[in-house]
Amino acid sequence: MERALKELIASDIKRVSAHPLTLKERLSLPPQLKYQILWRKAAFYYKKGGFLRKWYGLLLDRAQEKTQITLPRETEAGPGLYIGHYGRLIVSPDAKIGKNVNLSTGITIGAVNRGSKKGAPVIGDEVWIGTNAVIVGHVTIGNDVMIAPGAFVNFDVPAHSVVVGNPGVIHAKENATEGYINGKV
Repeated sequence: MERALKELIASDIKRVSAHPLTLKERLSLPPQLKYQILWRKAAFYYKKGGFLRKWYGLLLDRAQEKTQITLPRETEAGPGLYIGHYGRLIVSPDAKIGKNVNLSTGITIGAVNRGSKKGAPVIGDEVWIGTNAVIVGHVTIGNDVMIAPGAFVNFDVPAHSVVVGNPGVIHAKENATEGYINGKV
């Protein structure tokens, strides 16, 4: 495995465990972390092409059916990605996700195909997205933002904010994700 890929996978694992995993821990990883490691490999080799692109793409497609996590290999995500639970999670292939981002179950990060918000979200660093939150359209979510469970976001969110409700309402807050983003890389 190539060094850059190993570093990305290590950064994701660091979000779960502060110490290097033992063999026993590696064999009993939660399904969402197994999926995430497979996704990292599929995304890495998607850019490189060749046989491994097809192989990991096929494995990822099969894993999506089992886990109900749809994180396409085209999606860009920085180091330290954390998927909190195994279950429905939908992310647009055109979305861009920063470093140290937490994704909860039931969320949708989706593209809009028409209108002024045509495109996919760009998520900053150290963002926590709660259960069943929806972020749609070409919107920018700043750094250190908490999207509360069930929030609907189709607008830009400045850094150091909390978004609550449907429709979402922005509340400014310094260190909005303090205590929510563990094991930062």
